[in-house]
Amino acid sequence: MNLIRIIVISLSILFFNLQTGSAQLQIDITEGNLKPVPIAITNPDSNSPAGRELGEKIAEVIRADLERSGLFDAIDPKYFQNSQTDINYKPVFPDWRVIKSEALLVSRVVMEGPARVRFESRLWDVTAGEQLTGVVIGGTPEQYRRIAHKISDAIYEKLTGEAGYFDSKIVFVDETGPKTKRRKKLVVMDQDGANLEYLQSRSDLVLTPRFSPVIDEGGVRGEDPRMVITYMSWEERTPHVYLYDIHSGQRELLGNFPNMTFSPRFSPDGRSMIMSLMDKSNSDLYIMDLNSRSTQRLTTSPAIDVSGSFSPDGGRIVFNSDRSGSPQLYVMSARGGDAKRISFGDGRYSAPVWSPRGDKIAFVKSGGGRFGIGIMNIDGTGERMLTESYLDEGPTWSPNGRVIIFSREGRGERGTSSLWSVDLTGRNLRKIMTPNGASDPAWSPRLP
Repeated sequence: MNLIRIIVISLSILFFNLQTGSAQLQIDITEGNLKPVPIAITNPDSNSPAGRELGEKIAEVIRADLERSGLFDAIDPKYFQNSQTDINYKPVFPDWRVIKSEALLVSRVVMEGPARVRFESRLWDVTAGEQLTGVVIGGTPEQYRRIAHKISDAIYEKLTGEAGYFDSKIVFVDETGPKTKRRKKLVVMDQDGANLEYLQSRSDLVLTPRFSPVIDEGGVRGEDPRMVITYMSWEERTPHVYLYDIHSGQRELLGNFPNMTFSPRFSPDGRSMIMSLMDKSNSDLYIMDLNSRSTQRLTTSPAIDVSGSFSPDGGRIVFNSDRSGSPQLYVMSARGGDAKRISFGDGRYSAPVWSPRGDKIAFVKSGGGRFGIGIMNIDGTGERMLTESYLDEGPTWSPNGRVIIFSREGRGERGTSSLWSVDLTGRNLRKIMTPNGASDPAWSPRLP
């Protein structure tokens, strides 16, 4: 398999703080109508023409990352009043204030050899005239996108107080062909849509890919981090769950159950998996230990129990069940036992996903011929709808629990699905560009 090769184990990060004081620049990301912070990102200086060219690419990726978050307004370099970008000198802040920049990133690229580059940067509070932080990252020239994502994460974290999510992956189902005979293939890409790669599969009908939360750093030669996904496939006529190692291309059947298995999802420690097993017209939730392959049945209701999702501490599970007469959301211990219903609004609830932060649950709610993505507190209070359309489904959280990606399907026979993102406040709704139709997205943890 042709692997993505831009991610390397030797990527090293060193954070340093110089001349920091009581800088006041901070973004309150809990606001619903937040005005993006203007930030100037200079094209890095370098000790060679190749370094300057590489630096421009890195700066371009950083600008795009921050713009997509909806929290930043990356100022076009053509408006810059000052061309001085030497990282060793304090910026002339009035020149940056005149273009209304509130933050400034100044960087340089040092070419240490044909296969080694060092990226150094400093983030400044323009209003206070103080340095906020500095970052140094070493890698190879081919890794420039990951270098940029790491810098974006550092900026995001410094100015919001929360971890970034830019250095991460998304796996989804690529869709082609008519609606009645659609081909569905597994695809993995960077969170910004770059480095898209089709994964091997023996079926044209795959669904619900999900990342393992455990990501190894990779091999000694600087290969990609080892990422494992699970997904459901119809290749044996009956749907079964598989494990797939993106790094090696190896896959394996997860238990040879005689009946349908579906809706797989890893536990937070990656050691077990929850899934639904169908027996006649009934489905229940099971947990499988991935080492011993032993299973434990969690629910025994005559209802349809599906779509289990662990809490971040692994102690509880939220799932979807029609045991009350219509599809609703329930929470129970990860060991099974009594389940407590948490959804009580009008409509039908499905596809619950626990936030990585542990404080929210995302879900799909339908009614009146419309489907939308919503969130609620883990006890069911504070329900709030973020989106609504003909068919919005499949929510997945960013690693920091701030953004949700989902799929949206158009109306009609030829209606195709596409990926969209929205933040926790319901703002910054954006379409994610993919080469074909796209559905069933899943967001990886942040890469090591």
